[in-house]
Amino acid sequence: MLKTMRKHGLTLALFAAGSTGLTAAIDQMTKTTIAGQAAIQQKALFDQVIAGDSYNNALQQSCYLVSDPALGKGQHHLWIAKKDEQPVAAIIEATAPDGYSGAIQLLVGADFNGTILGVRVTEHHETPGLGDKIERRISDWITHFSGKKIDGATDSHFAVKKDGGDFDQFTGATITPRAVVNAVKRTGLYAMTLPEQLPRLPVCGE
Repeated sequence: MLKTMRKHGLTLALFAAGSTGLTAAIDQMTKTTIAGQAAIQQKALFDQVIAGDSYNNALQQSCYLVSDPALGKGQHHLWIAKKDEQPVAAIIEATAPDGYSGAIQLLVGADFNGTILGVRVTEHHETPGLGDKIERRISDWITHFSGKKIDGATDSHFAVKKDGGDFDQFTGATITPRAVVNAVKRTGLYAMTLPEQLPRLPVCGE
């Protein structure tokens, strides 16, 4: 009886050890796959806000963490695009805190002279059929930022038309586009300060 119990106990222990090892191996494989897919999706999003031929560095490896009121609360990632080792532009995470239904998360590509290269919304809770036109899959409105230059903090053109600017608002929904336009403007102005900040910016993961 005791011998049988020991045999069964040993079998269970070996089975448990094998299961644990298999689970750990699967978990590691899954993490690697998920990380790889996330990197591919991130690169695809980057390609929507900055032209791939405008830089030749490993953009995803040129990541910094920043905190600035212009970008919204908390820490934000930014990536510096370089051409032949010279910084030429940045991709910056930003938050428009004053959307109609809450904060709107953005990814903004901008050079250091005030020109917006591209913008995409990465997260929002705006009203379907109204404020959700900030999404590229629903409307091309967000693409109208590309190539627009901000002429300083007092540039009245960088606003929705209801406020005297150049950007369309949505029928029945002005708050959402206003929040995005203002956030993009603040982010573009912030990008202009980056060249002098770069030596002091903390690198992601450090």
